[in-house]
Amino acid sequence: MAKILVAAGIVIVLLLVFINSRDLSQVREPDAAPVKVLQLRFEDRPDGSIAVLNYKTGQQIDSVQGEAGFIRGTLRGLAQERKRRGLDSGPPFELIYRADGRLTLSDTATGRMVDLESFGPTNAGTFFKLLDPVQLAATVK
Repeated sequence: MAKILVAAGIVIVLLLVFINSRDLSQVREPDAAPVKVLQLRFEDRPDGSIAVLNYKTGQQIDSVQGEAGFIRGTLRGLAQERKRRGLDSGPPFELIYRADGRLTLSDTATGRMVDLESFGPTNAGTFFKLLDPVQLAATVK
């Protein structure tokens, strides 16, 4: 009986080691095709706001004023990842609108992607407003 319990214990430990060695963070559904990709740059301003710039043209698209917790929190996390890797703020971020209506913010420097709609429609909407709705409607048709 003791041999059976020891054998069962060893099997359980081996299963746990096997399960923990698997990288389950890479398991996800494939993304839908991009319908629109907007390359962005975010710059802190002296007044505490964040300027949202079109990376290609340098034109300011929007300005994030005040608390704007979700945008600031998302950008802070991505900026910290760049800093950890010793990267500068030069490469653009990509705001991707997908065929299934989902929004993704991608950091081209690190490859990190944030599925914005997973934080709810209100939070995703703060980024959605950066896309040109008229042009987007014409693209989706």
